[in-house]
Order: sequence, then structure tokens, then C-alpha cells
Amino acid sequence: MALDEQVRADLATALKAKDLARANTLRMLLAAFKNAEIEKRSALSEEERLAQVQKAIKIRKEAIEGAVKANRADVKAAEESEMKILQAYLPAQLSDADLADLVAKAIEEAGAKTPAEMGKVMKILMPRIAGRGDGGKASALVKQKLAGA
Repeated sequence: MALDEQVRADLATALKAKDLARANTLRMLLAAFKNAEIEKRSALSEEERLAQVQKAIKIRKEAIEGAVKANRADVKAAEESEMKILQAYLPAQLSDADLADLVAKAIEEAGAKTPAEMGKVMKILMPRIAGRGDGGKASALVKQKLAGA
């Protein structure tokens, strides 16, 4: 089942169960899909939908950080709840060992030797970890390996 179809089905279930927090989060996600389609002027691929889910999760993480700084436990709890709902739509995340293995293979493929060649490695690596790993974590790992190489 396509991701947007799954979200729509889950939205219907949430509405029937009168789970308004879940329903509102899923509506927000569907709106993000629609807005991205309008911006792109064509239908989104599954990878692009996953990117929208990741973007929504990133927004929630930033909001949680802001809520912690502002000492707002209520906002933090609401954002964490939304983030957990959204994370259910991501594929299984890569372990640290798997990510390190993919980084090593990407560095080898790119033939990179210095941190200046990090862009070539990231270009190879990012499509492989799309939806399954944190880009920031991958970037830091690539930088670390290239600096030590």
C-alpha cells in the first residue's frame, strides 16, 4: 500500500476512534503531501513522501528543543506525541553498524581521500539511506572517516 493511502486509512481509523490528536497529525501530513505535489506540479514518489515525513519529524524535533528552552512541558509532550505518530511511517532505521558500513562503501566508491571530497561521498550515500537514517549523523560519520583517512 502506498504511503499516502496508508495515511488516509489510518486517518479514517483515528476519526472513527475519536483520536483527535492522531487525526490532526495525519491531516497535517496529508496537507504536506498535497503542498509538495502542488509545488512540484506532479505526483510525489514514495521517496518524496518519505522525505515529507522526515521533514515533519525534523520540525517536531526543533519544536521540542524550543519547548524545553521555554520550559513548556505541555508543548513538549504534544510535539513528542506527534513525532511518535509520524515515526511509524518511516521504514526501519539503520543501526550504527549498518550506517558505518554504508559510509565506508560510499567512500570507497567515490574514491574520496580528503574531507574536501565529502560532497561526492554524500551524493552517493544519501539515496541509500533515504528514510532509513539520519543525514546529520551520516554526514558527521563521513567527515570523521575522511579526516582520519
